[in-house]
Amino acid sequence: MSYSVIPETPSVADYMRLRLAGGLTPFAEEAAQKGLGGAYYGVTLIHGDKAVGMGRIIGDGGCFFQIVDIVVEPAHQGKGLGKKIMGALMDHLKEHAPKSAYVSLMADVPADKLYTQFGFKPTAPRSIGMAQVLR
Repeated sequence: MSYSVIPETPSVADYMRLRLAGGLTPFAEEAAQKGLGGAYYGVTLIHGDKAVGMGRIIGDGGCFFQIVDIVVEPAHQGKGLGKKIMGALMDHLKEHAPKSAYVSLMADVPADKLYTQFGFKPTAPRSIGMAQVLR
């Protein structure tokens, strides 16, 4: 059975399931529903009739874009599928985003090795990533 990357964000249920399976921080269903509706672009990795991976781009559509939610279920990892998801997202940006767009992401180790294959570089020491989770 092969894998397909389709150009749509996953359902809320798949999004929540994939984040949990991939070890990403879970979100409340209400937050997931609102967030998915505000995505600039998203893809879902399908195996058979099941979503087994995903990736999204969020941003303002012109100046700033951020790649988020790159995840592949553990049973399907190690097959180059994260690279397939990133390729689809980057292809979309190269075709639709202005050439001056700033594209960023937060990379967990060891996933940073995937992102360097697409031209991403650490921004330190010039700038550092900063974050806050509202609770």
